[in-house]
Amino acid sequence: MKPYGYPLDLVLLVDDDDTTNYLNERLLKEMQLAREIKTLKNGKEALNYLAKSEGLGASAEYKRPDLVFLDIKMPVMDGFSFLEEYHKLSTDEVNPVIILMLTSSASFYDLERLKSFRKVKKHFSKALTKHDVHEIMTEFFSKVK
Repeated sequence: MKPYGYPLDLVLLVDDDDTTNYLNERLLKEMQLAREIKTLKNGKEALNYLAKSEGLGASAEYKRPDLVFLDIKMPVMDGFSFLEEYHKLSTDEVNPVIILMLTSSASFYDLERLKSFRKVKKHFSKALTKHDVHEIMTEFFSKVK
C-alpha cells in the first residue's frame, strides 16, 4: 500500500491502553497519515485538549485535530461521557472533526448507543489495520491531497 504522504496535520488517539496506542501510532506513522499523532489517556484529557484548540483562546501548541480515534471504555471519562460533553460544546459545527470509535468489545448495547451520537462517523475494532486506515481515508478524506 502506498503511503499517504501526511495528508492530515494531527490525529488524536484517545485510549487508556498503552499497547493499543503503540500499535495504532506505529501503523499511522508507517502509513504517513499525519504530521503529528498525539496520545491522550481519557475523555477528560481529550476535552481539555480540544477546548484549548478551539475558538479565540486557541494556542499554537494545541492544534485542532483532523481525526480523533476514541475508545469507548476508559477510566476518568469514558468515550460516551466525552461525546456527551463534546456535543454540548458545539465548537465544530462549521468544520467538524471526524470522530471514530475504537472498541475491543463490540457489545450490541454500545453499538446501539453510538447511533445516538451524530458526530461519531463509524466504529472500528482495536487495533487499527491498514485496511481500516485506507477505508477511513477514502470515506472521510478523499478530497485531501
